[in-house]
Amino acid sequence: MIRDFQTADFLTLGNGFAGTGSMLATMKYVASGDTTFLRLAFALLPIALVCDILDGRVARARRQVSMLGQELDSLADLISFGIAPAALAFALGMRGGVDAIGLVYFVACGISRLARYNATASQLSDESGKVKYYEGTPIPTSLILVAFFAFLSTKGMIGESLPLGVVAIGPVDFHPIVLLFVISGSAMVSKTLRIPKP
Repeated sequence: MIRDFQTADFLTLGNGFAGTGSMLATMKYVASGDTTFLRLAFALLPIALVCDILDGRVARARRQVSMLGQELDSLADLISFGIAPAALAFALGMRGGVDAIGLVYFVACGISRLARYNATASQLSDESGKVKYYEGTPIPTSLILVAFFAFLSTKGMIGESLPLGVVAIGPVDFHPIVLLFVISGSAMVSKTLRIPKP
C-alpha cells in the first residue's frame, strides 16, 4: 500500500502521527502529573496543523489529488483536531459526567463534519480540485480552543482552578467551560455557516 502513497500522503500521515503523539502525551500527563508531557501534547497539535495545510498544497501543486489522500486527510484530522483536543480537555479537568457528554458531542460533530465534507467536496470544488468554501467551520478551528487552554495552563487555571468553576448536577459534575467545545462542535456541523477557503 505504501507504494500507492503520493508525496502529500506522507504529510497527511505526519498530521496523524502528531495528533496521536499528542494523545499519548496527554495520557502520560494524566498518569504522571508531569507537566512536560502536557506541554508536549499542546506543542504537537500546531505541527499537525502545518502538515494538514501542506498536504493539500502539495497535492494540488503536483496534481496528485486522490480519493485515498482525501480519506487519509479526514482520518488524520479527526485524530488531531477532534479526539486529541477532547482528550486534552479531559486531562485539564473536564472530567464530570456532563463534561463527557459535551466532549463526546464535540467529537461526534467533528466526525459528521468530515463525512459531510468528503461527500460534498466534489460538488463544491473547482477544476483544480480546490474547494471554494467550507460548510460549517473546518475541524482545525478547534486549535483555537487548544491555544486558549494552553494559555490557561500557563496560568495554572486548570484542574480545580478552571474558569467558571464546577456545578453539581445531581450525582455528576459539570464544568461550564466545556460549553466552548459544544459551541465549536455545533459550528462545525452548521449548514448555514459558509467559510471561504483560502
